[in-house]
Amino acid sequence: MGSKGRPYRRVVVEGWEILIGRGDEENDALTFEVAEPRDYWMHVAGGTPGSHVVVRVPEDASDVPKAVLTRAAELSAWHSKARNARRVDVHVCRVRDVSKRRGAPAGEVRLRQWTVLRVAPVAE
Repeated sequence: MGSKGRPYRRVVVEGWEILIGRGDEENDALTFEVAEPRDYWMHVAGGTPGSHVVVRVPEDASDVPKAVLTRAAELSAWHSKARNARRVDVHVCRVRDVSKRRGAPAGEVRLRQWTVLRVAPVAE
C-alpha cells in the first residue's frame, strides 16, 4: 500500500508499519482518525515542530520490538525542526494516551503518560 494522496508517509521496518504525518492537519488526521488506541505514537519533545509518527500494532501482535520503536523515533526526529541536532528526545506513548484540548490548533496535542527515547535523527 503506497501513501500517495494519504495524510501520511508509510515506511515498513522489520515488517512493522510506521506512518509519518505530513503537516499539522494531516498529523491530527493520522493521530485521531487513522491510528488505533493500541498503536504507538511519537513526536519530538520540547514543543519542537514535527511530524506525528505512529507505529501500527496489529491486534494479534505481541509488543513492538525495541529496534522498531527506536527506528520510528529516529524518523520522528528526522521529520522535525530538530533534524540537524546530534541527539533528540522523542516522546513515546500509546495513541490512547494522546488527546486534544478543545480549540487547540491543528497538530497540538496533550499526552497523559509517555516515555522518552533519545535518538539521532536518521532519514528514511
